[in-house]
Amino acid sequence: MDKSNITTAFELEGFKITKNVGIVRGLTVRSRSVFGNIGAGFQTLFGGNISIYATLCEKAREDAFQLMCDHAEQMGANAVIGMRYDANEVMAGVTEVLAYGTAVKVEKI
Repeated sequence: MDKSNITTAFELEGFKITKNVGIVRGLTVRSRSVFGNIGAGFQTLFGGNISIYATLCEKAREDAFQLMCDHAEQMGANAVIGMRYDANEVMAGVTEVLAYGTAVKVEKI
């Protein structure tokens, strides 16, 4: 799927929606490792960006995003509108990241 055909908006500029395929999602669940927590603990002593957690979060979002794209393609869509992320802590140290949106078929205007 062309990543430029994914938007948080409810229309895709330059395209006409020809079919609403349905809701798509990608879900990933991540935990922090003991070593990651120790490294992040050292980073918190100095303040600023905690790069170990930032990298973990970015990887989780990217995985959820790719799973959502795969789901949209499986449903025959070539675009996703209204794309959003959601995250929740499932238990201490375990977080789910969900990417979701509406899969559509579009044609260039």
